[in-house]
Amino acid sequence: MSRADTRVVVAMSGGVDSSVAAALLVEAGYDVVGMMMRLWSDPAMGGADNNRCCTPGQMSDARRIADKLGIPFYVLDTKDIFRHTVVQYFIDQHRDGYTPNPCLECNRRIRFDWLLRNALALDADFLATGHYARITADESGKWLLRRGIDAGKDQSYVLSVMSQDQLALTLFPVGEYPKSEVREIAADLGLAVASKQDSQDLCFLGKGDYRSFLRLHAPDVIKPGPIVNSDGDVLGEHRGLANYTIGQRKGLGISSNEPLYVLAMNDIKNALVVGTRDQLGRDSLIAENVNWISGGPPADSFRAAVKIRYRARPQPAAIKISADNTMRLRFDEPQRDITPGQAAVVYQDDVCLGGGLIAKFESKGNPCAPKPSNSARPVASLA
Repeated sequence: MSRADTRVVVAMSGGVDSSVAAALLVEAGYDVVGMMMRLWSDPAMGGADNNRCCTPGQMSDARRIADKLGIPFYVLDTKDIFRHTVVQYFIDQHRDGYTPNPCLECNRRIRFDWLLRNALALDADFLATGHYARITADESGKWLLRRGIDAGKDQSYVLSVMSQDQLALTLFPVGEYPKSEVREIAADLGLAVASKQDSQDLCFLGKGDYRSFLRLHAPDVIKPGPIVNSDGDVLGEHRGLANYTIGQRKGLGISSNEPLYVLAMNDIKNALVVGTRDQLGRDSLIAENVNWISGGPPADSFRAAVKIRYRARPQPAAIKISADNTMRLRFDEPQRDITPGQAAVVYQDDVCLGGGLIAKFESKGNPCAPKPSNSARPVASLA
């Protein structure tokens, strides 16, 4: 099949990355179609029809880019499914005492499922996005997800939820370029978004922040409770567990002879556990619902590098696989920011093998550290 006969739907956001992705594909001779998702945001947060990923301005920018490139442009109404999957996931995770990364769920449930299926319905051969990652094949023909050339912009962490079938139908045109060159390409092509600022924060919060969002949709999550040390001594009162994250030092509202940090959140007792810096590091964790991009782990036990947050550096660890789709990781050095709800993503060199959600970390002498697995709480409704 020639490139001219190969249809690629590009997920456009009005930003420089997806715009250049579309331009590169047009330049390469593909039959390109632009598609933008209209996502949900909360009118009460000052963002009616104004999700940060699809503001009227961004939609206008995306449409102008499509017109300049001479490609069709469609808007896909994704509000309901986005609200009842990604946004609900965000609420439920906070209710269970976790600190979630909604981008992982969005890629799992929306971008590479819902959007991909809609692209295929337009007779597309591929879905392309502006992610900084690369896809190659190994000698056996299996697809590999590799880190983007620009290490500072690499997004393989949030793509660790992808499968072989999804990789086979996906293109990441800007993954081979550093961000600076992507902007240069946009400028050379006369794209008005060449110097446009990257979007930040959670897209569905409108003009608000996540704390005020949770106060509105899950007020029980912002329930005050005790601040305790690892011995259980009460040191003060917190303003709701969702206001804090592992490793946080500032804003605790308690006095101490030495700096105190958030060690853990015990959602069963609604307690915030704090301690000194030397109590902060943890050297092991358990991750659940693990997705292996190749279809399975490389071995029952192996060594690899692991990222515990999107911006974290991969750290060497020993990994042991369990039959219940979990993995136990032991790091060579203690990690101070292991946070239940974030992903533990596994790498060998620049290849992302997959990842799972951190369910608990393990540490001697801290009875509040383990999270109960598969905790079930009432679901907050957005209806």
